Order: sequence, then structure tokens, then C-alpha cells
Amino acid sequence: MKYCFYKHLRIVCNSLIVILLVFCKLDANSQVFTESNLPIIIINTDNSTPILDSPRVLGTMKIIYNGPGAQNFVSNQTNLASLNYNGRIDIEIRGSSSQALEKKGYGLTTRLADNVSNNNVSLLGMPSENDWVLNGLAFDPSLIRDYISYAISRNMGNYAPRTVYCELILNGDYRGLYLLQEKIKSDSQRVNITKITTTQNIFPELSGGYITKSDKDTGGDPIAWSMPSYVAGNNANFIHDLPKPTEVTVQQDNYIHNEFNKLASTTTINNYSEINGYPSVIDIPSFIDFILSNELGSNADGYHFSTYFHKERNGKLRAGPLWDFNLTYGNDLFLWGFDRSHTDVWQFSDGGNDGAKFWKDLFLSPQFKCYLSKRWNEVTQVGKPMNLATLNSMIDTTVTLISTAVIREQTRWNSVGIHLDQINGIKTFLSARIAWMNNNIGSFSSCNSVVTPPLVITKINYNPVLTTSFTSNEQEFIEIKNCGSQVVNLSGIYFGGLGLSYQFPANSTLAANTSLFIASKATTFLSRYGFNAFGEFYRNLSNSNQNLIISDAFGNTIDTVFYYDSSPWPTSPDGGGSYLQLIDTALDNNLSSSWIASNALTLTENDSESQLVIYPNPTSDFISISSDNQLSKIEVLDLEGRIILSIEKVAKVISVDLSQCSNGIYFLKIIENNKSISRKIIKK
Repeated sequence: MKYCFYKHLRIVCNSLIVILLVFCKLDANSQVFTESNLPIIIINTDNSTPILDSPRVLGTMKIIYNGPGAQNFVSNQTNLASLNYNGRIDIEIRGSSSQALEKKGYGLTTRLADNVSNNNVSLLGMPSENDWVLNGLAFDPSLIRDYISYAISRNMGNYAPRTVYCELILNGDYRGLYLLQEKIKSDSQRVNITKITTTQNIFPELSGGYITKSDKDTGGDPIAWSMPSYVAGNNANFIHDLPKPTEVTVQQDNYIHNEFNKLASTTTINNYSEINGYPSVIDIPSFIDFILSNELGSNADGYHFSTYFHKERNGKLRAGPLWDFNLTYGNDLFLWGFDRSHTDVWQFSDGGNDGAKFWKDLFLSPQFKCYLSKRWNEVTQVGKPMNLATLNSMIDTTVTLISTAVIREQTRWNSVGIHLDQINGIKTFLSARIAWMNNNIGSFSSCNSVVTPPLVITKINYNPVLTTSFTSNEQEFIEIKNCGSQVVNLSGIYFGGLGLSYQFPANSTLAANTSLFIASKATTFLSRYGFNAFGEFYRNLSNSNQNLIISDAFGNTIDTVFYYDSSPWPTSPDGGGSYLQLIDTALDNNLSSSWIASNALTLTENDSESQLVIYPNPTSDFISISSDNQLSKIEVLDLEGRIILSIEKVAKVISVDLSQCSNGIYFLKIIENNKSISRKIIKK
């Protein structure tokens, strides 16, 4: 089998040599580039200074983009209405192996006119920032591997760099097809973690945020530490990205290094304890998705090079984002004698760039492997990101998008060959790869029906009103209720996903039928409400929409709420002085109809269910509210949170006349012993 493969490879290489000899006789710059269906980027360095690996050189950049579906013309560079960007940059060559190619990749920063200050700007619809990459698609004759790999990861719910195809003219020279993409860095719209400073060397500030990568040291950054792989003499080197290698303190280096050491030591002995095992160290879903992305593509550099990790303050270590997926889907550095991306191997144990030992050890852990298999089954279902039909459809759409630019790329660089053959090769690879993974990833029966504790998110204060004493962000809080009849051990439970960051302390508990609050700033919460929040989360709640996910130690979802600041969700919590309050824990709290806006200024610690009786419900006219405790106020609110009726009366039974109200659903806001309680009622 191997002989046949290498014989075929020699035939292909010989054919390529003939093609190259023919094309090398052509003048690569002879084509006239005038228009594209893709954005056109024009960069001119000052005085046509050559771009180097270092230092950066100054220049100007124009991005010609007339909108979706419109044609873009080089002549549009003088038409301001056609320019998505028109300003200063500094730029350098980037990459490692790719620097050997004539077509270079570049890193650039958008600058203000002073050539020093960052110019945070949205380029081609991507969120505003100043650091960008022009990916030259090195060693990838298909020109789509990075593009589809990042898209798959985003479709799985992870952050991966956003990318836009474009064509580049540099100092008057047409340079071909590129991907303009986001550089991996700490930013609320990229890797959303807190930027740790040199003065933050004591816990909890010491715990984040960090971005670390396993990579080559050819970029000039020093190796922070090395970890052994299962290939003798092929250690995985780890490099600081945040904080920068020149700014990291001894305490910070020791802390994040120790997190990786804990991962290595716990996986070696398969310690899967939620208190002190690897589930207490890492965000398991992110590691699973990272493995599946690398294995679907059979990434020859996966785990060892261009492998990023990040960790938020008081959060778990997360794998990702993805970076540099050109040696995937059967592709490798064939001209340099490498052939490592196959359909029938696990890349973390292929005897090449396996990465640190913990990758294979995780796979060998029966508990982790079960969840890996479960997630694989999920993402390969019909319509899901790793389903073969879904992938083929994405590939076809991408190929259509770049089809005319591919012709120019081949004319300019002679690096594509017959593009249809490249694409069909990827599709054939994916079909075989998915079949092999289906047969070798194992069963998920033992983790398919996990019972999670009855924790429910019941209050969300996501955009509080700015006061003279407090900023909006520092007043944010979330209430979580144990709706069960048993004490819940909170060990290993944390907020997953891309939202706020918080992990409950080991062996902490929440009593039956009681609540706790976690706050953005504990001192502010204490000052406002008179009792201590259970904990303090990091990364503020979004003022527009956010998916809040409470997960157990293995990433099983306990509760999730995707809230919005627009109808049909109550809108007054969006800076209007209210917060979202769940009407009843028996309702689905992921539905907008289950929430009302509350502006109660009094919260209570360990809020328990009140013994209220509301009758009759549904009603046609009067409704009565009865309690063993003193009631002081009743408000009737519509679905938008507007107050329709209000009664202030101190009594244990209060009646409300609804005869003048239209038929429909309403909410009662009941003040009992200075505590706010909400209930849903129906008028018919």
C-alpha cells in the first residue's frame, strides 16, 4: 500500500515539475488585475521600502469593498465611498516555514496618522481592532483549509479567528489571493480574557488571564518551559503570548506553568476527580472540540505547533483558538519529504508531532474519551458542523466564492495546479476520515444520560443603571437557586462557554431550596444589598445578549439562559433600572416569556420559596394573594414588564381587581417581608 502511494506521489511530483517548467517561462507579472468579486487590498510602503521579518515598516493601506455581491475595481481606490479602510499601517513578514516561499504572509497594525497610536477599526465587517494578519495560504494548493477549519470551529460554538478572502496588491505588484484575518490576542471580541498586568502577582488576580502556545521558537520569543511527548527527544515547547515574554513575572510564569503541570500529572494517573483531578483544571468541552478539529483534519502540526491555550481569571484552562491548519485534510510539506496527514491515524499518537503527553493521556482516560465520542456523535449529525454533507456544502460555497481569484493565483504563483482535483481530494479525504473516526472513537453509552444537580439561574442583572456611587459593570449579579430537596456539592461546577468566568470552590455547597449570588464586584454587592455575594465572576455580562451556561466538571450543561435586551425579552433591564427575574423555577428559563423585569432594591440571602397561595388562577375578575407572612405591595405587570396595577397594603391577604384588564398573561410582583417574589397569572 505504501509503495503504491509513494509511486503515485512520484508521478504527481514529476507532473508538477513539467507544469512548473512550462509556467516558469511565463512572466508572472504579465497579467493585468483590474477587478474582483472579493475585496481588494492595496498596500504601499513608504518609499516602497521592502517588508522585512523585523522591524516593521510604515505604509498606507486601502481596502476596496463595495458591499456583498458587488464587484470591486482597482480604479475604485480614489473613490472614498468604495473604501472600507484608507489609512496608515505598519507591517512585517510573519510565519515560520512559509518565509521560505516567495509569496509571503504578513502581520500588520492599523495606525492613526501619527504612525504610533493604534487605530481600532472594523475591517470588512470584523469587530474593531488594530492587529491583523494577511494569511498567504502557504503550502495549501486548495486555498481553503484554514478558511473552512476556522469556520467549523466557530460553528461549533468556539471562538476562531474571523477570516475574509481578499486579493492583494503590494507596492504595485499583484500578490494573489489572501485571507485577511484576526490575530489571536486578548480582546472582548477575540480571546475574551482579562489582560493581566505586571503588578498582578497575588491570587485571585494572579489566576488570569493568560494566553500560552505550544510552538516553534523561530519567532524570537524565548521558550518558557518544555514538556515531554511520547516521542523521545521531541519535547513540546511552550511560549508566553499573554503576558508578553518580556513582561511576564516570575510569579505569573510559575502559576501558569503549574496549571499545565497539574494537567500533566492528573492525566498521567487518570485522576478524574472533580475536586483535584483534570476536570478541576481544564474546560473539558474546549479540549474535546480542539481535539476533534485537529483529528477531523488530521493536522500534521496539531498539538505540537501553533497550539494555543487560554485561561481567564478564576477560570479553567481552555484549549484554543485554532491556528494554522494548512497541513490538514491529507496535505503536508511533500516537497520537503513529509507525509503525515492520513485518514487512519490519531495525530496525538502518530509518532511525529504528538504534542505534550497530556493529549494522549486524555484520550486514554475512559471518562474523557466517552465525552469525546459523545460530542463527535453530536457534531456529525445531519446539519451539524462536522457532518459530511454540511462540510461538502461549505466547501462548494467557498470554492464558488474564490473561483476567479484561483485562476489569477495559479497564473501568479503556479502553486494550485488543477483546483478541482485539490477540492475533490479534500472531499474524498473527509469521507474516509469521518468513517474511520466513527469506527475508532468508541462508545459514549456510559456518559449519555448524566444526571445534573437542579441549579437554576433565577436573576440576571446585566446592565445596571450608572449611579453616583457605582459604575454599571460593577453592579452586575446573577442569582442561582438549588430547586432540589438535597444539598448540592458545587465542586467542579463552573460557567462554561464564552460568557462570564467563574468556578465554584472545591467542596462548597448550596442547601436545598436556597439561592446564592455571584457578583461582578463583591464589595459593591455588599454595599448595595447588605450581605456578601457567594463569589465574584470575571468578564462582564453583555449589555445586548449572552449565553450563560452552568456546567458540571465534565461540561454537562446544568442550566443555560440565552438572554437578549430586545423584545420579546423585557427591555427595561437594559439600562432602565431593572433586572431580569425568573417568574417561577418550574418554567423554562431559556424562554423570554418566563422572565419579567424587576426593580426591587432589596435582595435576600438564601432566598427560599415562599408559601404563597394565589387563587383563582386563571381568573376572570378578582385574584387573591394569601401568605403566612405580611404582604406590603402587589404589582401587576404585562409581558413587557410595564406596571398595569399597583396596590400598597399591609396584610396577609390582598385581592386585586383584574376585570378591566384585557385577557392574557400577566405577572404579579409580590413584596413579602421586603422580599420580591414573582408569579404568572392568566386573565380570561
